[in-house]
Amino acid sequence: MAVAARLKSYLDKNKVDYHVLYHQRVYTAQEVAATQHISGKELAKVVMMKLDNELVMMVLPASLVVDMDKLKRLFQPKVVKLAREEEFQGLFPDCEIGAMPPFGNLYDLQVYVDTSLAEQPHIVFQAGSHVETIRMAYRDFANLVQPKVVDFATHL
Repeated sequence: MAVAARLKSYLDKNKVDYHVLYHQRVYTAQEVAATQHISGKELAKVVMMKLDNELVMMVLPASLVVDMDKLKRLFQPKVVKLAREEEFQGLFPDCEIGAMPPFGNLYDLQVYVDTSLAEQPHIVFQAGSHVETIRMAYRDFANLVQPKVVDFATHL
């Protein structure tokens, strides 16, 4: 599978400077960072969460994890949990499961970015497949996605 069609069209239409990078088939964010020889701070991973009954896209550096206690304090939902694949796989028809790009706006999802990722000049993220990533300026990503930037991640 190539770069997600919706993503490529959106980036090209908005005349954003981006670079497609290729790597061997890997599945975890840390494996992608290692294969691409980049810092886990620069690699943006997507974690799908359920806040009450709403699916949301959380985007954070590969080197961090979602802090459930922070999410509870920030959003004060009754229920905070990781979404199961079957709850969101149909939302990303042009992507391999687990390789969706952090462009939730293209899939009618609210996007939250951790503050530590927003500090990076560039980010790299999976582009819809387990063999391709995109590198682009964080500034361009933020302009296109308009994510809400909040502090929700922590180290393991």
